[in-house]
Amino acid sequence: MAGALPTTKRVKDHKIWKGIFAVSGIMVTLVIYGVLQEKIMRVPYGLNKEYFKYSLFLVFCNRITTSAVSAVFLLVCSYYWKVAAIASKKALVPVAPIYKYCLISVTNILTTTCQYEALKYVSFPVQTLAKCAKMIPVMIWGTFIMQKTYKGFDYLVAFLVTLGCSIFILFPVKFWSFAGTDVSPYSKGRESTVWGVSLMVGYLGFDGFTSTFQDKLFKGYDMEIHNQIFYTTSCSCILSLTGLLLQGHLLSAIDFVYRHSDCFLDIVLLSTVATVSQFFISYTIRTFGALTFAAVMTTRQLVSIMLSCVWFGHPLSWEQWIGAVIVFGSLYSKNFLKKASTNPPPLQLTQDGAPSKNLPTLKLHSEASLQEWGLNNIMKSKLQIHYSAGIGGYENYTLQVKHKNGVCLAKGIRCICNYSGI
Repeated sequence: MAGALPTTKRVKDHKIWKGIFAVSGIMVTLVIYGVLQEKIMRVPYGLNKEYFKYSLFLVFCNRITTSAVSAVFLLVCSYYWKVAAIASKKALVPVAPIYKYCLISVTNILTTTCQYEALKYVSFPVQTLAKCAKMIPVMIWGTFIMQKTYKGFDYLVAFLVTLGCSIFILFPVKFWSFAGTDVSPYSKGRESTVWGVSLMVGYLGFDGFTSTFQDKLFKGYDMEIHNQIFYTTSCSCILSLTGLLLQGHLLSAIDFVYRHSDCFLDIVLLSTVATVSQFFISYTIRTFGALTFAAVMTTRQLVSIMLSCVWFGHPLSWEQWIGAVIVFGSLYSKNFLKKASTNPPPLQLTQDGAPSKNLPTLKLHSEASLQEWGLNNIMKSKLQIHYSAGIGGYENYTLQVKHKNGVCLAKGIRCICNYSGI
């Protein structure tokens, strides 16, 4: 029976291809997303050189696209999960109270609006690098909301990231012959810089609050990520549409994209890649974990800055290069050192007093998966539930089956696990 198991090399090769797929998906979608948001907010359209000013309309388009795609995904899942009636029900019915989805939606809309508005006053490299400082508000909100404690190394990294971001913002190119290529349509000198930085501070504050509050609100709910995405984005659609109507910008935005078909295509593509990126992010976290995802996102930000500098002609001073090195060096160090410190030692089981082999662990991502595999007789107390803080409720039900030949879960599928409770 052992011959039916895949060899170590085949498993390793399969994981490498999965990694290439995940990293490529995130990099391509989010780099395109960054280029498009800068183009829409900072590049004029048409012969009259008109600028698109309606940030909330972009939020609405992004959310309604994501909501529609996640709804289709939930319906497809419910069709294929007919064998598990409860799983089907959980796919379509809101697991948490609706007001909790709405609370997350409000802060998420404020976060995205600040991000788009900031591009009117600061360059894309400044905006992107400033996002790296989000760990500071996350730590602050985590202390107040979740009563979390952080190590000295976390505070050191936060300080270095803040220092690098400050250098990047405070030391722009001073040679006007070069700096003139990076002019914002809303530029009013120092006033614009202050307003743009203020919007980024708002972005960081709201974003840190959103991820922490999301972790607190949805903890304890047996929720699939697509269920959360659908109901959160649906609430965001309603709220952003209400905001557009109250501002009187809905018809103006529609008129703008009607007159400028290239802007319409940019917004459609922006919403598409934003939606696709959500599913690549979900896949990466589930397959490789939050630490790998953080490293990929750091790389994506670096690539986005470099591409923006080349594509849109943003000059960088030598001080800004130093600031960027400090920021990304600190983030990479944090990711890799944390990964090294959190790798658990090999699990050694004994069987009749003799050491047994280390066996891989099977992770199922929801209670629905247990029922789909016919494992619903397992006691809840025997399951370990892990949450990825700041990402949003990814549940890993870890089964460890103590059996030298493993356990057959379904026809044609063989999984070896470690578990001493069955």
